[in-house]
Amino acid sequence: QVQLVESGGGLVQPGGSLKLSCVASGFTFSRYAMSWYRQVPGKERELVAGITRSGGSTNYADSVKDRFTISRDNAKNTVYLQMNSLKPEDTAVYYCRAYSSDYGRTYWGQGTQVTVSS
Repeated sequence: QVQLVESGGGLVQPGGSLKLSCVASGFTFSRYAMSWYRQVPGKERELVAGITRSGGSTNYADSVKDRFTISRDNAKNTVYLQMNSLKPEDTAVYYCRAYSSDYGRTYWGQGTQVTVSS
């Protein structure tokens, strides 16, 4: 059974930091590119950051560049999102996504809420 389980969300003050984790199971993690998306009510889900299967290449939305860092540990089947200098506009539900072009498959986690507020 495929699972992506996010954790690490919560309430943080502006300027603070959080680190999200997404633990994968039920598929060959190292063969999937991983991404973090976020969504606020009434808006489309947007890409925040992505990382290739090996972790050798990453990409970021302009709004989070230089503040967020995506990384992965293939030995632990886990992808991370380190979020620094958080802003109120970063408030959203954050989702982990696994994608394989080889298999044509996409998996999503259930999401974790991040709220940035004083």
